[in-house]
Amino acid sequence: MSGTQLKGLCEGVGIGRATVYRRRRPPAPRVPSRPRPRPPRALSHTERAEVLDILHSERFVDRAPEAIVAVLLEEKKYLCSARTMYRLLAEHDELRERRHVRRHPKYQRPELMATGPRQTWTWDVTFLRGPTKGAKYPLYVIIDIYSRCIVGWLLAQVESAELAEQLIAEACLKEGIAPGELTLHADRGSIQTATDLDKLFRDLGIRRSHSRPQVSDDNPFSEAQFRTLKYHTTYPDRFDGFEHALGWCRTFIPWYNHEHRHSGIAFLTPASVHHGEAEVLLEAQHQIRLQAYSAHPERFVHGPPALRSLPEAVYINPPVAEPKLH
Repeated sequence: MSGTQLKGLCEGVGIGRATVYRRRRPPAPRVPSRPRPRPPRALSHTERAEVLDILHSERFVDRAPEAIVAVLLEEKKYLCSARTMYRLLAEHDELRERRHVRRHPKYQRPELMATGPRQTWTWDVTFLRGPTKGAKYPLYVIIDIYSRCIVGWLLAQVESAELAEQLIAEACLKEGIAPGELTLHADRGSIQTATDLDKLFRDLGIRRSHSRPQVSDDNPFSEAQFRTLKYHTTYPDRFDGFEHALGWCRTFIPWYNHEHRHSGIAFLTPASVHHGEAEVLLEAQHQIRLQAYSAHPERFVHGPPALRSLPEAVYINPPVAEPKLH
């Protein structure tokens, strides 16, 4: 046997300059573990069955173990601790919410897409502050998520589903929406989820979509438009009255549609994209940049300018790509 093989079977012990090899002891055989003895303080089978009957009774079936123990103590009874009740429930796969509370459904994540105008709209309501505390005027706004164009708006003195129904119907009529062509997305406010809108949506053939509760980014296009509105330089802290707020909206909405340059649509105006003028405008801009490049190519450090284009698709919560398996 070679020295390498000997070292593999033995362990070395150094003595001075020499090394003495001795054979390792074989591992001791594993002794099967004994079952844990039953603690003397554990409940008997009869006591366990009695506790389970209490937990399953109509009186306590929707009560937490701590509450059950407190009630029994007031009745001068003590069966076991609340922790023991939890262990018994866990052993029978019953460890879950026992209180009689409302179970909220699992809301599906909205995934919407638009490849052109008049396919997907979003709408929401914001409030313009009036001259006194508590005075506010609801502003209803419908926006096309592809063109970012405001296709309908309404300023009112009260918030109601009837006004929203009227606004949606007029916007669909003005835009020539055919049945089955449009998806309308909104938050889960009381107006947006009102049942009064169901008949209108069925009559117009509109698909209805809603955000998830307490999810702030499920309606991003309406929220972004409201931010542009309230951060405009002419937006006052408070309006002097309803007529003042209405006059301001009549000025702001045309400015937003026809003059505001949006970064998401190649810095064109929402109205030009909504009415199909984008390709002509982008081509004209491209020709001007090519002329500037011909005159001074040294000023274009990245080479000839590329033709800008609109996004192929616009999403609310784009679908998540499944991870690839390697």
